[in-house]
Amino acid sequence: MSEKKVAVIGWPVEHSLSPVMHNAAFAALGMTDWFYDKIPLMPDIVKLGLRELRDHGFIGVNVTIPHKQAVMPHCKPDATARAIGAVNTIDFRTNVGTNTDVIGLMDDLAAHDIQVNGQTVIVLGAGGAARAAVYGLSKAGAQVIVVNRTADKAQQMIESVGVAADVLSADEAFATGARIVINCTPVGMHPKVDASPLEIVPAGVTLYDMIYRPAKTRLMEQVEAAGGRAVSGLGMLVRQGAAAFHLWAGVYPPVDVMLQAAQQALNERKENA
Repeated sequence: MSEKKVAVIGWPVEHSLSPVMHNAAFAALGMTDWFYDKIPLMPDIVKLGLRELRDHGFIGVNVTIPHKQAVMPHCKPDATARAIGAVNTIDFRTNVGTNTDVIGLMDDLAAHDIQVNGQTVIVLGAGGAARAAVYGLSKAGAQVIVVNRTADKAQQMIESVGVAADVLSADEAFATGARIVINCTPVGMHPKVDASPLEIVPAGVTLYDMIYRPAKTRLMEQVEAAGGRAVSGLGMLVRQGAAAFHLWAGVYPPVDVMLQAAQQALNERKENA
């Protein structure tokens, strides 16, 4: 029985939760011939690294920072990856690159019963995560407002993604009556846990914060203190991984097993910190 290998590539990559959650899913399904590894890949050898992995029998890879754009010339990006301008999953059998961040976010919003169709949704940030959010939310029928420190950057991002969205200040955005917020900025992420991308949060907001370390960000605390609801981004990480799993293996993984494995790994790191 030949081993079927997949991996995550990035620089650095040692803190990735992907091996833990994928290997837990393989074990739960009895897929003992599958193994998920993490491979640090220096930025100047991305092309060579992809070729080496392909030549050594890897079925595919997840791609994390800083390689999501760098791999694009070396695979065939699909429509989603082209719109977002980033690839996070490659299947070496077809050399197609896709971006599962969109499905990860939208699936986790649905899992938490956060309905976006016909709703006005505020997206904080204009980086890669925001691109995925704006694309996914627009396709799902949401009216999107982007709030970013630099309005010009937000406008350029919207135009390059190719969807309709508005760029407003935070005050202007909340004045529209929007009560769903997606935080796509790294503000508040470990280790700078005391920071928040918003100074004031209106009452009754539903927040989806893509950050999952810490489990409860300063922004999440602000929202809950104002009587709102806050959801962390760990489920998005797991569900984007589940979409990659299905692409490679042809079966749907047990998301609950992946989520539990990721949560346990985070808890252990917290204890050892």
